[in-house]
Amino acid sequence: MANAASGMAVNDECKLKFLELKSKRTHRFIVFKIEEKLKQVVVEKLGGPSQSYEDFAASLPADECRYAVYDFDFVTEENCQKSRIFFIAWSPDNSRVRSKMIYASSKERFKRELDGIQVELQATDPTEMGLDVIRSRAN
Repeated sequence: MANAASGMAVNDECKLKFLELKSKRTHRFIVFKIEEKLKQVVVEKLGGPSQSYEDFAASLPADECRYAVYDFDFVTEENCQKSRIFFIAWSPDNSRVRSKMIYASSKERFKRELDGIQVELQATDPTEMGLDVIRSRAN
């Protein structure tokens, strides 16, 4: 077994899709999965620009860890259209302990590969990353 603290390699597609989300806004969200056999983080799901936050939340498995990036659009009190790129470390309470450890130990290294993340959230159940939480953290 690889040293758990070393983290996982990051598949080039992860960085490519993140750049598309950040600069071209071709994706609303990206869900990333650690492929333990390959020892790398890969893209599991892409959400199109018209998909909602509910679509995003529904794409996270109830009992498995994931990393996700969500591009949140909002309007400020000054009526300015803005967006924030959220990095969400999804680690549900009922996921495997080994999986939680691998995701936790690989998170910082993976996050460094994605240049442009503005807000980070750690969530163990859907209420910790609800739209109200996202809104409050966006400003």
